[in-house]
Amino acid sequence: MHALVATIVHHPEDARILHRQIRALVDAGHTVTYVAPFRECGVIPWDRVRAVDVPRASGRDRMSAIQAARAVLAKLAQQADLLLFHDPELLLALPAKRPVTVWDVHEDTPAALLTKPWVPRPLRRPIGGVVRGFERRAERRMRLILAEEGYRPRFRGDHPVVPNTTDVPEVPLRPPGDDRVVYLGQLSRARGAHDLIEMGRRLRDHGVRLEVIGGADHETRPLLREAHQENALHWYGFVPNDRALRMAAGALAGISLLHDTDNYRHSLPTKVVEYMAHGLPVVTTPNPMAAALVAKRPEGPAGTVVPFQDPEAAARAVLELRRDEALRHEYARTGHHIAQTSFHWPVQARLFVKKLEEWVAEANSPAPRIPRPRAPRQGGRSRSAFSE
Repeated sequence: MHALVATIVHHPEDARILHRQIRALVDAGHTVTYVAPFRECGVIPWDRVRAVDVPRASGRDRMSAIQAARAVLAKLAQQADLLLFHDPELLLALPAKRPVTVWDVHEDTPAALLTKPWVPRPLRRPIGGVVRGFERRAERRMRLILAEEGYRPRFRGDHPVVPNTTDVPEVPLRPPGDDRVVYLGQLSRARGAHDLIEMGRRLRDHGVRLEVIGGADHETRPLLREAHQENALHWYGFVPNDRALRMAAGALAGISLLHDTDNYRHSLPTKVVEYMAHGLPVVTTPNPMAAALVAKRPEGPAGTVVPFQDPEAAARAVLELRRDEALRHEYARTGHHIAQTSFHWPVQARLFVKKLEEWVAEANSPAPRIPRPRAPRQGGRSRSAFSE
């Protein structure tokens, strides 16, 4: 099978797209052409895929990237058995003639628009309504994969869920230490960037360093640079997922301070699963799925839940873990066990690849032959292939 995978919004080394889905397809023996903004993100493509560069869609400047993607996809779709795309923007770039087409739905886009600083506030809800209409139309015209169980109510059909799980090592690389905490992932106000900065200032005074690993939106970047310069935190910027997880190993805790927004209310933050998989105690805000995973599992707690937008409480939770070595090691063991038994990506990888293979096979199988009724014989009783 030849899969054409496309994104113009996500970083080309996005963990879900490259490190999970594309790697799963390649490991299963399939050919992958990957359309992504390599040059703009300064990325050297993985040598096991055919890479095609396109501009990146960011902020309000999206139409030029959509138009470039439309031209590229129109040419490449003719050579592929499957088109797998990852951005709602690409709904405007799909060619009329294309193979089996699958939209991997990563987020609740209409809800996410409510927190996007580049969208004028009065237009956020109206544009969200337009996006809902696009989603309903897409559901009738292509296959969908959902990243969260919580996305099901948005759609009428029963679409498969491929959750954002992770590769869980047999044993974490290092036990949790006592002098640094880490945050992994994209940064914005709604993802808790301002709270992280304030928490970092408080921890600095106690000799604990906050390491922030991830890209940031336009509004947040200047704040992070300033916080980095004043030593409130150490911001590394975007780091490929596999290397970022190695950097996180051995930290005192992994931090997730998402706000209480529609987009995050029914989603499980991937970073929380990754922290647990790599033996880090978790400090998280009480988004329902994160809180349930960290504090309400039968195996026991894997971290601490703190109030929304309360950096002081987050700092106190970290300092408590620092003082109690036995507690942080217990949280680390419990979290790793939960991740290993319930969130190991290779299990999902097999199901993901199998589902794509099934859809391609269905599209390529000949339509069943329906026999036509026989003509009645002259002078005899009429008969047909459907009689008796």
